[in-house]
Amino acid sequence: MSDRTNTIFGIYPIKEALASNVVFDKVYIQKGAENDKITSLMKDLEKANVPVSIVPFEKLNRLTKGNHQGIVALTSPVAFQSLENVVERALESDKTPLFLILDQITDVRNFGAILRTAECTGVDAVIFQKSGGAPVSGDTVKTSAGAIFKIPICKVEHIKDAIFYLQGSGISTVAATEKTETEIYSLDLKKPLAIIMGSEGKGVSKSVLNLVDERASLPLLGEINSLNVSVACGAFLYEVTRQRRL
Repeated sequence: MSDRTNTIFGIYPIKEALASNVVFDKVYIQKGAENDKITSLMKDLEKANVPVSIVPFEKLNRLTKGNHQGIVALTSPVAFQSLENVVERALESDKTPLFLILDQITDVRNFGAILRTAECTGVDAVIFQKSGGAPVSGDTVKTSAGAIFKIPICKVEHIKDAIFYLQGSGISTVAATEKTETEIYSLDLKKPLAIIMGSEGKGVSKSVLNLVDERASLPLLGEINSLNVSVACGAFLYEVTRQRRL
């Protein structure tokens, strides 16, 4: 059964959805649930490469008011694309490739706003990690103003592997971070590029910063020392747009 367009709860409904090739964003399973049917379903979800989180009973109750039987699934309104396919298409196109990597963005409204800006600035694909990020939910769809259906989205196992793949394909990586004196305006953004935006609280993770080709910041002239991530992302992407239109 479902009490929201992107929520399915109960063992049999989720099993049927999996068999019907419904695209899952994440499945939440009650911690300590000892049920042969759930154990079997967990194995099927693992085979289908669906992200699963083990959570307290209270978490499931917050997700739905229905009889969830210890398992709740969030489905995705869009089908995710493979990183290899979107990179290949971008490299074969007439325009200079531009990708956006989101490192642990957790707020669905920020996610939606970023997707909207990415679509408006010609980003070839938005890439994020399966675990730890915001779900692709109804709020994401609403905030994106429909952009979520117009831009390819790639959900990868690990951000670092995606960065290695992009670099190996001749695409430079630039991380948005306050931990540099190099401003985005001083970089050459006309080459094949992937911009990396970090989480709302911690920014781009240290392990990711150690991998990128360049780091860049935005000037902050007031007393507040950070910008909302969706606003910062817009500033970065429109600087790319400005340079490429010169």
